[in-house]
Amino acid sequence: MTLRIVRQAHGFTLIEVMVALAIVAIALAAGSRAASSVVDTSQRLNDVVLGQWCADNQLTEMRLLDQLPAVGKTPFSCSELGREFKGTVLVQPTPNPSFRRVDATVSDAAGASWSRSPP
Repeated sequence: MTLRIVRQAHGFTLIEVMVALAIVAIALAAGSRAASSVVDTSQRLNDVVLGQWCADNQLTEMRLLDQLPAVGKTPFSCSELGREFKGTVLVQPTPNPSFRRVDATVSDAAGASWSRSPP
């Protein structure tokens, strides 16, 4: 009778390690892209909110004047939390002479713009 000694391998093969490394790399890349998207969306939301504050301030100022605004386009600028915004207030006539349609459009330094109409 002959005795055979069987050696069992311990550890991982190079192929197994490379596959695991590729899976981890893909998962990290996807996570990084998702995190970047969240940051971009957060910044965009911040810009939109600040722009809407500027527009709301202009519309509120028009309401406080307690007079019918003149028809036409009026430019304005405002500063919110250290950011500069430029915009226009567009006043249009309506079929009822006692009412006017008022729209405010605000844009930031990059040129992104938002519109706001009073509720």
